[in-house]
Amino acid sequence: MSITHLVMFQFKDGVSPEVIKDVCSRLLALKDNCLHPTSQKPYIQAVSGGQDNSPEGIQHGITHAFVVHFASAEDRDYYVAKDPAHQAFVKSLDGIIEKAQAIDFTDGVY
Repeated sequence: MSITHLVMFQFKDGVSPEVIKDVCSRLLALKDNCLHPTSQKPYIQAVSGGQDNSPEGIQHGITHAFVVHFASAEDRDYYVAKDPAHQAFVKSLDGIIEKAQAIDFTDGVY
């Protein structure tokens, strides 16, 4: 069963727009940079994201959101816990991110 992985960020006050754009670009690039440990080929099915533009006012500080699609829970688990490209990306966020949230789901499973 495929897994949808939602990631949301609140950047720290004072982080420049250039740094924010770089973080976003590098997250989107994980689709090509994360390689399956067996096949050595990209395994993220799709990734999209951007800056919040909701008029609802219930973002609670979250300013950017990303959606990452995986073919299986196994692929998602590898990405989260072991993928070297993802691990390096996460480490690069030190001092930049005020709050990060992640929610994963399987479509139609309630």
